[in-house]
Formats: sequence, structure tokens, C-alpha cells
Amino acid sequence: MPTPHETAAEILRPGTAGEVADIMRSTTGTVVPAGAGTKTGWAAPPTSCDLLLRTTGLDRVLEHEPGDLIAVAEAGVPLHALQQRLAEHGQMLALDPPEQGATLGGIVSANASGPRRLRYGTVRDLLIGVTVVLADGTTAKAGGKVVKNVAGYDLGKLYTGAHGGLGTVVSTTWRLHPLPPAMCAVLVPVRDSAEAGRLAALLARSTLTPTAVELRWRAGAGAGGGGGGGELAVLFESIEASVRAQTRAAVALLGAGTPAETPPDWFGQRPTGALVLRMAFAPAALPHVLDALPETATGTASACTGVAYAAVPADTDLAALRTAIRPYDGSAVVLSAPDDSRAELDHWGPVADSFGLMTRVKDQFDPERRLSPGRLLGGL
Repeated sequence: MPTPHETAAEILRPGTAGEVADIMRSTTGTVVPAGAGTKTGWAAPPTSCDLLLRTTGLDRVLEHEPGDLIAVAEAGVPLHALQQRLAEHGQMLALDPPEQGATLGGIVSANASGPRRLRYGTVRDLLIGVTVVLADGTTAKAGGKVVKNVAGYDLGKLYTGAHGGLGTVVSTTWRLHPLPPAMCAVLVPVRDSAEAGRLAALLARSTLTPTAVELRWRAGAGAGGGGGGGELAVLFESIEASVRAQTRAAVALLGAGTPAETPPDWFGQRPTGALVLRMAFAPAALPHVLDALPETATGTASACTGVAYAAVPADTDLAALRTAIRPYDGSAVVLSAPDDSRAELDHWGPVADSFGLMTRVKDQFDPERRLSPGRLLGGL
């Protein structure tokens, strides 16, 4: 199915938050907010797009307080541009999704993260303030420029992962971290799913503090077979003495491992294929989730956080896969699919018990259902 970029009747690129508000007040049709377009295939396709609202014109870093480890940047700022600016002060925003050119607003709207979520958390943990324009043109702010803000509800978490369905993110405020002075990756070959689970459990129960534990995987034997194999990459980032000590301890703990100055090329990348899924599950269930994948599946997993990305055949029975991983708190969301089948797929899976609450929230923020219609769970 074509993307909103291809089907929109009109495309606008406002340069200020005020212009976004003016557009929303003067528009009566459906609106799909988007940044650089790196994740427009995620979630279900919108059922309608009269206006594609590109936020790439909102490209200013508004504030950076190095002493407070806080940055305020508009939604259209590319992550890599912000990282370059922060690096001049020895700091970083500890988010590392792999999509090249991704903007801050798009990262928030898609709740995109990467391997370093193990140590630093996800968007919801690092986003401490947000400004959005609602469907009626109202500008709303949540959070502030302090790491802990308890004045009211944390609406930033509500907008995270909303795919533009509750409002257009126009500005973001972030908690920052110092750049680590040293790094080392320990690379360990993995024979099968059971070994992958065993190694991940050893690391999770140890006193080591890796930044990330990533697994590259090929299924091999199919459901219940325990076959396949891959490579585990354990990343340590800290002062040099700590990195060296933890690297030695990790090799001893795992019984194998080759130190490398940098992570492998596949580290943090999402697989490509006809049908790509984002799977979430209880971390201890990693072997069971790997075994549930089709024989030809490939992918990567954040082995200690219970998140995996899998490329599977286009004809994969998603209902059966979801049923197989459900006992492990498992879910499988479609990130990309063939154009000719995308509209018919069940992108999100079974409707959660909280769907009634989600519907009421959608009704409150977008009562006319004009924002990214149909992209959210249950066709919201």
C-alpha cells in the first residue's frame, strides 16, 4: 500500500510551532504528521491522508544546558545533528535507533530505540518534556526542564508511540548523559536458542553493567526445533579501567568471547525482508520466542530486555506466531510489509484489555478522528 507521502492530497512543511497550530485550526480534513519519513511504514497505514504535515522545518535546537544535562530541540531536528552538537560538550542523547536521518519528533512518535536501551532506557525514560499541537490547534505542554517533574500527569509518555494519532509533536526536552570515554565489545558465537538464553541469563544475573547485549540470529530449525545460531555482542562503555575489567570478567563468565574495539557492523541494525516484526516478551523467554519463529527467519534481539526484530516470510501465519509467544507476555507488531498486503494485515495483534481507555483518550484528544486515522491499535 502506498505511504502517506504518495497518497496525500497536500503536503505542508511549517517552520514554527505557531504555523503548525494555524494549519490545524484551518484544516478540516485528515492530517498525518511525519518527520523525515524513516518510519512511515511502522504501524498500520492511515485510512485517509488529506494533508501530510512534514515537521522537518522545525529544525532548531532551542536550548542546551551542559551543566544540567538538558537539551530542548524542535521535532524536526535530526538525531544525528543533535548528537554532533552535544558531542562538542562531551555529552549525548542516549538513544540509538538505526534509521538514518530520523528526527526527534519521529523517534518520539514511533517510540524508536536501539541497543543502548538496556543501560539508558527508552524514549519514555529520556524524554522529560514535550510540546504538541492538538487536533483543534491548541498548543499543549507537558513536563519541563528538570529530570524529575511531578507537576501533573506525564503526558510525554502518552504521546510516545502514538504515531501522530493524538497530536503533532513540535518540541522535545531531553535528559542527557556524558559520552563514555572508552568502549569494548565482547563477541561470542551462539550455537542454538538454548545457549542464547543461557548466556543472556548469565549476564542479566551478574554484577556486570553492559550498555547493551545484542544477538544476531538465524532461526534454522523452525518452531520448537532449538536450531539456528548466531552471535552475541556484549558492549561495555565507561572509563577505560572499568571497560577492561568488565571485558575480562565477561569472557570468564561466558566461557568464551573475543574482545573488539567496536561493535560489529550488524550491531543495532534492524533486519530487512518482506515482513519485519517487532517482538516484545519476557526477557527470560528468549529461547522460546526464537524457537517460535519460522525456519527462514533472521533478525536481532536485545537479549536482556526482551525486544527482538525479525524478518519472516510474507506468508507467515501471524496469528499462530502471536499465539505461540503469548504465554511469555509476547507480542508481535508489523513494522514493514509488502505493499500489496499491508492494508489487510493485522499490524498490532489482539486488542488489549485497555482498549476502552485508549478509545476514550483518542476521543478526548482527537474527537473527530482526523489525526493519523486508523494507525493505532484497533483502527483508532
